Amino acid sequence: SYIDKNRWEETVQAEPVSSSPPTEVAESIEEETMPRPSETKRMESSEKLIQLEALRAEVSVCRKCKMLCDTRTQTVFSDGTPHAELCFVGEAPGADEDATGLPFVGKAGQLLTKIIEACKLQRNEVYICNVLKCRPPNNRNPMPDEIAHCRPYLDRQLDLLQPKMMVALGKFAAAHLLGEKPDKVPITKLRGTIHDYRGIPFMITLHPAYLLRNPPAKRDVWEDMKEVMRRLGRPVE
Repeated sequence: SYIDKNRWEETVQAEPVSSSPPTEVAESIEEETMPRPSETKRMESSEKLIQLEALRAEVSVCRKCKMLCDTRTQTVFSDGTPHAELCFVGEAPGADEDATGLPFVGKAGQLLTKIIEACKLQRNEVYICNVLKCRPPNNRNPMPDEIAHCRPYLDRQLDLLQPKMMVALGKFAAAHLLGEKPDKVPITKLRGTIHDYRGIPFMITLHPAYLLRNPPAKRDVWEDMKEVMRRLGRPVE
């Protein structure tokens, strides 16, 4: 289990005086006509799903970036539950993600899944998305115009989600949430710091792909994730 630290390092009676109904009658009418909190929550949940699916459909036919839409197999919108307290934001899809239509399913994604499980969560209990919705050719870094074209999609996605906490995986995700250019984000210096995105706190940490190349850095990411879970009221050790 990746929960073990050693192995982790490895890998809310008045009388009627008018034609208005008595108080008790008014309350009865209100009880019958006003939705209960649980019903309101279900309606809000249903509306969220409808809007996210509409956004997914919009993204799927996007052709703002000619090179990306000409070379992609499909767009990659998200994975997990839209009701998640925790949302992970990555950089862009890779070859495996382009093939499956799901984010973080390659080797870096498998490591992310282990990180999630180490936090005593399942992958279907969180929400995972990327800055770019299309794979850049040969997994190159996203270009500034591509980020600019995709920015409104991610902003709307996160505004709909409203998770309690987010984790920015790597330089490009951190830059987006910070509103900075990627070259202005020293990821190794900023990792482990908490910032704010439209009222949602987010932790900056290293991308799982970086951890595959630099295994000792897993310890740093584990410390970051322990702080994230502490802030969610679900501490892990």
